[in-house]
Amino acid sequence: MTGALIWLIAGILLIIAELLSGDLFLLMVGAGALFGAGSAALTGNPFIDVAVFAVASVGMLALVRPALKRRFLAGPDIKTNTDALIGARAIVVSTVDVEAGQVKLAGDVWSARSITEGEPIAPGTSVTVVEISGATAVVSADL
Repeated sequence: MTGALIWLIAGILLIIAELLSGDLFLLMVGAGALFGAGSAALTGNPFIDVAVFAVASVGMLALVRPALKRRFLAGPDIKTNTDALIGARAIVVSTVDVEAGQVKLAGDVWSARSITEGEPIAPGTSVTVVEISGATAVVSADL
């Protein structure tokens, strides 16, 4: 029974240590140690206990951990930097054509150019950012 107690304590300590790491690795190994504790309580054979621990740990690391990481640790796909500005609305500050202009975008004044040739976009017009090219917002007039 002492083998089962050692496996149980090791499993609990590994699961508690997982709280510090947050990577789900120690949780899987700790669960494997709990399986080893169960095996030790049933069989008392240390070779079988180690085999059960190894198989359970490797199996959980290979099968359970990736699914849990996708589900709980992946987080939402948050767009940052210039990717977050694509599709945003802006107001034309100075006339925008295919070569130059300025828009107020996300509280800042950006250099801008129109995506379509033809009539320039007048100041005060609402536009949508189609892409960011360097430090220039490529915009399209709202309909």
